[in-house]
Amino acid sequence: MAARQGGLGRGLGALIRDGVDPAPPPPAQPVVQEAATPGIQRVAVEAITPCPFQPRRAFDEDALGELAQSIRLRGVLQPLLVRRVGDGYELMAGERRLRASIQAELADVPVIVMEAADEEALEVALVENLQREDLNIVEIADGYQLLLDRFALTHEQVADRVGCSRSAVTNALRIRELPAPVKALLADGQISAGHAKLLNGLAIPEEQVQVAEAAATQNLSVRALDELIKKMQRPPRKPRAMRQDIPADHVGHLSDRLHSHFGTSIHVIPSRTYANGKKGKGHIQIDFFSNEDLDRIIELIGLEID
Repeated sequence: MAARQGGLGRGLGALIRDGVDPAPPPPAQPVVQEAATPGIQRVAVEAITPCPFQPRRAFDEDALGELAQSIRLRGVLQPLLVRRVGDGYELMAGERRLRASIQAELADVPVIVMEAADEEALEVALVENLQREDLNIVEIADGYQLLLDRFALTHEQVADRVGCSRSAVTNALRIRELPAPVKALLADGQISAGHAKLLNGLAIPEEQVQVAEAAATQNLSVRALDELIKKMQRPPRKPRAMRQDIPADHVGHLSDRLHSHFGTSIHVIPSRTYANGKKGKGHIQIDFFSNEDLDRIIELIGLEID
């Protein structure tokens, strides 16, 4: 296949477009397009089987409905690309138009019949669909992987065929390494490919899922997510070196004496001296359990309360 590296699919992009035809003001009577262009023939819808290597998994029903309405009014303006298989035809490009034509209840559609062997048909179908702008990044990544697997291509050769940069192919393929919940957020558009690139920097799948969900629910920008991940990856701050001003055994002795004197729990936290010479305060906590208990402790301290 390396001999065809020179951009297979670029000509197809000019030949076949899968966009929604703009609908003009409705005419008085529906227009039915006839196959008058040489090389184009009409084929029964029921004779066409979908492409088994279609990378797109989700089809926007609203957009399909708009395309179906346009087809009812004006017919299918761009022919589908098919190849002959047995007694019927296999779709190579134009599944949205085929689905919309079925929804519009057309009996037949205009097609261009291409002579192609199995491997060539697979490559054409993949490349043509991957050049579409409405695939989500997960579908694109899966399509790139299929090209790599079936044709033993390099990332650069895949990029040449679909008309993008090698780094775009490599970054898309890394998305396939993410956990399924993260890829679901990507496919739904809740996070972007930019978010996914950052998430790939986290080594633990559970962290990737947790951070991706946070980015989606909090609507974090890519920059905000970058700051969050950097904060997570910073090493914990080392505790400042310090010494307690009262030895631990003397603290225990004081706590016991105070407990005996006040008849309640006493917590003694000694003051501290840090390595830089600064002091940290100490404190004493005296527990009480009622107003009467508090009055008793105050009396033991020697205070008089009016």
